[in-house]
Amino acid sequence: MTLQATDFSFVTQMVRQRSSIDLQPGKEYLVESRLAPIARSLGEKDVAGLVARLRRGEPGLTDAVVDALTTNVTSWFRDSHPFDAFVQHLLPDVAGTSATKQITVWSAACSSGQEAYSLAMLMLDWLPTRPGYSARIVGTDISATMVERARAGRYSQLEVNRGLRAPYLVKYFDQTGRDWVLRPQVREVCRFERGNLAQPATNVPTCDIVFLRNVLIYFELDTKRTVLSHIRKVLRPGGFLVLGGAESTLNLDDAFQRTELGRAVVFRHTGGAA
Repeated sequence: MTLQATDFSFVTQMVRQRSSIDLQPGKEYLVESRLAPIARSLGEKDVAGLVARLRRGEPGLTDAVVDALTTNVTSWFRDSHPFDAFVQHLLPDVAGTSATKQITVWSAACSSGQEAYSLAMLMLDWLPTRPGYSARIVGTDISATMVERARAGRYSQLEVNRGLRAPYLVKYFDQTGRDWVLRPQVREVCRFERGNLAQPATNVPTCDIVFLRNVLIYFELDTKRTVLSHIRKVLRPGGFLVLGGAESTLNLDDAFQRTELGRAVVFRHTGGAA
């Protein structure tokens, strides 16, 4: 272990300032393992050398470090139950109360786009049952690298193997060399933008459904409340917030009502304030 306590503190404070993600003591191994490849690419023998360059304010290095420490593992149709609830309950519900017949979904902290595109494929299958309705998905992530990857809609065989349902691979992807590329009909439903959840959502329209899964767990209590307040401002009353299995709005924001839908738990925006 080469990461000293002072270096760990410096890096975690920098990440907290830039992304609001709170890396507590005990995450030293995670930080070092994520930063070691960057250090090697710069010719440094260890992460301490990388941190020394960060302290000197080397241009562009901060963004690379924040990207490395805020990029999380993702997959297609992760944990399946929320996606089942999305099709069976959420889409019919918001369609029945929509004033515009355009269903808008926000995939927050979308990483490289698998969640947003999973939702898009489900919506494309659902739309023929609702003539006159249209769909759009906005994906946001703090990492510029992840946003560009999501926009490309191109995935390796290893990434495709992580949860993608075989019928969707056949129906919505083309093989290009060793990679798989989403067809235009899926990509046209989605738009990806850079965004920090701790700041107001400037590139997100009024939404019917928000997916913010396995993200709140990385934030401090006050930041969780801030993030939920920003979501509440773009999620229409009656709309739904989908969180990770270990997450809740309880004692954070009273404007959300917990609702069980089969094996999934979602949170309906009641229309009130926090």
